[in-house]
Amino acid sequence: MTQEEILKVEQNIVLTLKNIYDPEIPVNIYDLGLVYKIDYDPSGDVTIEMTLTAPNCPMADMLVGEVNTQVAKIDGVKNVNVILVFEPEWNYSMLSDEAKLELNML
Repeated sequence: MTQEEILKVEQNIVLTLKNIYDPEIPVNIYDLGLVYKIDYDPSGDVTIEMTLTAPNCPMADMLVGEVNTQVAKIDGVKNVNVILVFEPEWNYSMLSDEAKLELNML
């Protein structure tokens, strides 16, 4: 796999995450700052470390499942491992400028 192909897969992972929305906040999980780390291996393995807006989020299973399902559809991805982490704890400072604009916080 060329470096260009690897970059394309990584970009597609980010684009996919930008199409998954938190059901309680009208902003995608990437711009919310819920995705802490994305590791893509050219063999097709993807590990995503993400958090939730609150540790007791009732939609946790749904969000993790959707991330798993949607990222697995990307060409070049064979296995997806989503790891929920709670350190550092999510807060509003993690919002992207796009999310802040969407939420009228700018």
